[in-house]
Amino acid sequence: MTQIINLLNQIIWSKALIYLSLGTGIYFTFSMKFPQVRLIKNMLDHLFASDDSAKGVSSFQSFAMALGGRVGTGNIAGVASAIGFGGPGAVFWMWIIAFLGAGSAYIESALAQVYKEEADGQYRGGPQYYIEKGIGSKPFAILFAISAIASVGFFLPGIQANSIATAMDSAFGIPPVVSGITTASTLAIIVFGGVKRIGKTAQILVPFMAIAYIIVAIAIFILNIDKVPEIFSMIIINAFSTKAAFGAIIGQAISWGVKRGIYSSEAGLGTGPMAAAAAEVSHPAKQGLVQVFSVYIDTLFVCSATAFMILLTGSFNTFFPDGSMLYSNPVLSGAEPSPVYTQLAVDTLMPGFGSKFVAIALLFFAFTTLLAYYYYAESNVAYITKKMKNQKNIFNITRIILLIMIIIGSVNSASTVWALGDVGIGIMSWLNLVAIILLTKTGIATLKDYEEQKAKGLDPVFDPSKLGIKNANLWIEISDVERLPKVN
Repeated sequence: MTQIINLLNQIIWSKALIYLSLGTGIYFTFSMKFPQVRLIKNMLDHLFASDDSAKGVSSFQSFAMALGGRVGTGNIAGVASAIGFGGPGAVFWMWIIAFLGAGSAYIESALAQVYKEEADGQYRGGPQYYIEKGIGSKPFAILFAISAIASVGFFLPGIQANSIATAMDSAFGIPPVVSGITTASTLAIIVFGGVKRIGKTAQILVPFMAIAYIIVAIAIFILNIDKVPEIFSMIIINAFSTKAAFGAIIGQAISWGVKRGIYSSEAGLGTGPMAAAAAEVSHPAKQGLVQVFSVYIDTLFVCSATAFMILLTGSFNTFFPDGSMLYSNPVLSGAEPSPVYTQLAVDTLMPGFGSKFVAIALLFFAFTTLLAYYYYAESNVAYITKKMKNQKNIFNITRIILLIMIIIGSVNSASTVWALGDVGIGIMSWLNLVAIILLTKTGIATLKDYEEQKAKGLDPVFDPSKLGIKNANLWIEISDVERLPKVN
C-alpha cells in the first residue's frame, strides 16, 4: 500500500504540477497588476466591514474559517519537512508560492462568490459550483467534488489528528488513541451545530492561536537577531546556488517549497473558496481580497515564524535524496523532519517547555483545520446531494466518517497519513488550477468592476448582468434596494 501511495505521489507531484502552480500564480499576478500589493489597504478595510446574516457569515468569520484551514499542521510539521528534505532554500519557494498564489487565491475566492447558491438557508459555493456554472461542465464539477470529499473528508484529517496525537504523547504522555477519541468527540459537538457554529468557533480560536505562536517566534527572532543576515543568506544560497555542495538540493528546495507552500496556504487548492462563498458581502471582489490576506497571514507570518525559529537556532537536519545530510544538528541525532525541530527551537527560549508549547500550538492549529475540513467536505456533499430528499442524513454520515478518520489517523503512522494527504492535495490542485484558468475572464472582470466603482467613490455592489456573466442567479435575486450603490 505504501509503495502504491508513493507511486501516486510521484505521478501527481511531477514537475508539471510544480510549473502549473507557479505559472498560474504568475499569470494572474501580472494579469491583475499585482493586486496582492496594490490593494492591501482594501483587504484590511473589508476584513471587518460586513456583518453576518441569516444566510451567510461575516467577512471576518469567513476569513477565520479559511485561515483555520490554512493554518494547521503544515505550519509546524510541514515547514519542518520542507527544510528537512528541501533545505533552507525551500523557505524561499514557500514565500514565492504564497506571493504568487495570492493571485490564484483572489480568483478562486471571487469566483466562489460569483457562482454561490443558497441551500438549506445558507450560502454554498466553491470550485464545484463555478466549474458547473462558469465552465458549463457538470461531470468536471462532480469529479472535483468527489476528489474534495475524498481529500478533506478522508485523507487530510489524518494528518491533523496524527500531529495532535504525536505531540500530546511526546509532551504529556497521552496515548494517541485517547487523543484521537477526545479530538473527535470535541469536534462532533461543533460540527453537529452547523456552519454558523463553525464560523463563530473559528472566529475565536484562530486569532488567539496565531498571535500566541507569533509572539514566541518574535522573541526567538530578537534573541538571535545577530544571526538574521546569515540565515537570509543561507536561504537564498540554498534556493539558487549552483555549487556542487548544493546542486542536488536545489530541485528538492523548489519541489518541497512549492508542495508544502500549497499545503499550508491552500492557494489554488480550491478549499479557501468554499469558506469565501459563505460570506455575506455586496461584491465578490471584497471576499476575494480578504482571502488573499489570509494567505499572507498563513505563509508570510506563521510559516515564516516557524522557519526562522528553526533556522536561527539551528534546530534542523537536511537530508539529501540518498539519506546523507547537508546540515546536521548533533542534538537531533539524525532525527527525521518533524515537529521536534520546532520543539527544540522553542526550548532555546523556554528550556524544558518547548515540547509542551508546540504540542498546545499544534492542538489549536490542527483542530481549527479539522473544523474547516468538515465544512469543505459538507459543502461538496451538499453539492452532489442537493436534489436528494435525505440530504441531512447524508450530512450526518459525512460527519461520522470524518470523526472515525480522525481516530484512525491518530493511531496511524505519520509517513502514511502525510503521503495520503499529498495525494489528495495534488489531485485537487490539478483540477482547480485548470478550472480557474478557464474562468480567467470572469475572475478578472470582478476586480475591474470593483476598482471602477471604488474610483467613483462608491461602495461596490455586484451586478452580474452588467458584466455579461451568466448563471450567477443568486445575485440576480438579491433585492434592488440591497444592491443600490452607496457613496462612501
